[in-house]
Amino acid sequence: VQLVESGGGSVQAGGSLRLSCAVSGFTYRGYRVYCMGWFRRAPGKEREGVASIESDGSTGYADSVKGRFAISTDNAKNTLYLQMNSLEPEDTAVYYCAAAQRYGGRCRWYSDGYWGQGTQVTVSS
Repeated sequence: VQLVESGGGSVQAGGSLRLSCAVSGFTYRGYRVYCMGWFRRAPGKEREGVASIESDGSTGYADSVKGRFAISTDNAKNTLYLQMNSLEPEDTAVYYCAAAQRYGGRCRWYSDGYWGQGTQVTVSS
């Protein structure tokens, strides 16, 4: 399984970026229930969840990005996206995409999941 992020870069506050995550080998449609998501780690901080999308189409967002970020998938291209608008300096971080199975009522990011290598997003004021 491979997840490869792209689309990171430097942007001024108020700008936009779209991150992409090409997924291969996971064949998530082969799983009955799965999760795809974006996480980030800012300098000196713990990794945090940003947005997720599940096999039933339901999405979830961190409070800090609600109304600014949007997660989506293109199943035909096996690609996960994160559209980021109205970027703020606080959004500066390494962004990671992840794919995981969902069972027991939870997305198993750390026990049964796969991660990309990360892409840097830098927002200047």
